[in-house]
Amino acid sequence: MEIKYVGPRPEISAHGVTFKTGKEDKYVYLQVAIQILKAIDKNSQESNTYSYNFSDKILSDSEMLSTMLKYEPSLENSILCEKKAYEKHLDDEIAHIEQREHMNTMDKEIFINNFKIMKEYRLQRAVNKMYYMHCINEIIDVVKRGKIKEIDTPFQEKYWHILQTIEGAIMSLKSSIKTDLKVERDIDNKLIAKLFIGGYAD
Repeated sequence: MEIKYVGPRPEISAHGVTFKTGKEDKYVYLQVAIQILKAIDKNSQESNTYSYNFSDKILSDSEMLSTMLKYEPSLENSILCEKKAYEKHLDDEIAHIEQREHMNTMDKEIFINNFKIMKEYRLQRAVNKMYYMHCINEIIDVVKRGKIKEIDTPFQEKYWHILQTIEGAIMSLKSSIKTDLKVERDIDNKLIAKLFIGGYAD
């Protein structure tokens, strides 16, 4: 299952297809999330605080996948199962449209055709999100293993989104681990995002 960028979330109707700004493809966050994963794993041997390093090189799609496979060898099988479930969801959406009695035949045909045209696009967006969430879980595994207490990043949208996702995923575990996401200023008076993590069991 490949990783590749497709674009923002499509809004599909009998009148056509538009794209929702602000609902970006999770691919754009995956690149940074994988860099964080690699860095905190390396850094956890030396310190329980991690600060994002801008010098990390951009990874290709194949490099992103190979990196994640090192942490989760069964990843592709998991993604394949999740993809099949999502594909069924897309088919169910079409079946639901077919059963709409209030729509005239022409609108129904156009609506269904638009769904079919966008199927691969939506499927790839879903696959990218699946990889992103697996990466977040891999980050949490490293965080717990290394008992990392702090992750610092620039205060920018991508990093903030990733830290929020990590925080939400940790909270969903319903474990003793607690998090606190804050915005502070560094010694150069630049805004930085800080995710504090604590409450590890001894």
